[in-house]
Amino acid sequence: MIIFACIQIVLSQIPNFHKLSWLSILAAVMSFAYSSIGIGLSIAKVIGDGPHATTLTGTTVGVDVSASEKVWRAFQAIGDVAFAYAFSTVLVEIQDTLKSSPPENKSMKRATAVGVTTTTLFYIMCGVMGYLAFGNDAPGNFLTGFGFYEPFWLVDFANACIAVHLIGAYQVFCQPIFGFVEKWCNKRWPENKFITSEHGINVPCYGVYHVNSFRLVWRTAYVIVSAVLAMIFPFFNDFVGLIGAASFWPLTVYFPVEMYIARTKIRRFSFTWVWLKILIWSCFIVSLVALVGSVQGLIQSLKTYRPFQAVQEE
Repeated sequence: MIIFACIQIVLSQIPNFHKLSWLSILAAVMSFAYSSIGIGLSIAKVIGDGPHATTLTGTTVGVDVSASEKVWRAFQAIGDVAFAYAFSTVLVEIQDTLKSSPPENKSMKRATAVGVTTTTLFYIMCGVMGYLAFGNDAPGNFLTGFGFYEPFWLVDFANACIAVHLIGAYQVFCQPIFGFVEKWCNKRWPENKFITSEHGINVPCYGVYHVNSFRLVWRTAYVIVSAVLAMIFPFFNDFVGLIGAASFWPLTVYFPVEMYIARTKIRRFSFTWVWLKILIWSCFIVSLVALVGSVQGLIQSLKTYRPFQAVQEE
């Protein structure tokens, strides 16, 4: 985690989203690589060992889990799915990097349709084949959750791809936050030299890099804080569900749908307006349920976390 944070401190000094195309492409390639390896290993395991016993309802209450645990885990899983589709935060930033011809909205519609279809196909294949390979013993992540051990070199390569993908994904999701805070501070304190002034530095094989003191301090502090939190609470699935549940409804459902209603001037209480409102509030209930389940899962993970238990004993 410390090595990851050091890499992010360096990459976070990339001035803006427009300079991230190479990193985004690399992350996408890595994503396809480890997903394909996971699917391939699952298929090989099914062929070699035969499929595990599977049921439509998953884990058995009273055997694998208690009734309450099953409900909470189902809610948390909804949060994980929500996180997987919470990409709307970067849509505007991506669209801003496109050329004006062909029209940006048409390019984004096509790119979004292809992207969502492709990722959904991979999600379904990973989920179905992973469950077929491991049954109710399927780990939260079948590459890093000790689902596979052999061939070790291929599993190691897949995990390396995951690490590289996360390095790129971190920047793709953080750059809009960095940009928002810096623009706000520039408008709020336009005379502050610490915030606005830049100093040119010659970097070998790059050219002149403009260093901004505020950007250096603020982005470094952000990465350090997030890394410290990650080391204190190393519960990947719980946090993914929590973040997904908290961000999915407002950013992926509510604001986009409300903007569409306002832009197209859909008449109140018309058929389309009613169904869009039903969609909004149905997704709100789903997000609320996922949020509750993720919070419960995080609390449960903290209770069973060994360092936390040691502190309690002391």
